[in-house]
Amino acid sequence: APPSEIIPLLTDYAEAVITAIHEAGGDVLKLIGDGTLAVFRADDPAEACRRALRAEEDLRERLKALNERRQAQERPITTTYIGLHIGEVFYGNVGSLDRLDFTVVGPAVNETSRIASMCRSVDRPLLLSSTFADALPAAERARLVSVGRFALRGVGKAQHLFTVDPGLT
Repeated sequence: APPSEIIPLLTDYAEAVITAIHEAGGDVLKLIGDGTLAVFRADDPAEACRRALRAEEDLRERLKALNERRQAQERPITTTYIGLHIGEVFYGNVGSLDRLDFTVVGPAVNETSRIASMCRSVDRPLLLSSTFADALPAAERARLVSVGRFALRGVGKAQHLFTVDPGLT
């Protein structure tokens, strides 16, 4: 895409992402280029996972409509790759008096990033960790199919990854 189209594309994309996350009860913590870090808090891990999946499904619909609109205007379109994981994180301000940044850190953040980065390699728009899959109710887990086990950079042990069965979407 020409440079003059990049910011408008990212703005349209961010609006779709942020709206889908907020409507499913999530919080957007950070936008980095075309990447988004969000959390879905709930006392019940299954509920947090359901909210994250609901946001992902809503985002796919929003992105489809956005791409159709942009394509009709002969403007660049985009796709998205999503990694879902569940784990402990820590929040806080990091930086100096001149530049503070509210951020979330912890092994779960790194693992989620690594999972999302695997999407392209396995040609799947959505990947879920086994921890995420295990937290889902049985009816939701029945929609998942294994993509395989992968050694993720910076993650201590191989991770079994899943996606939603393409035949059920």
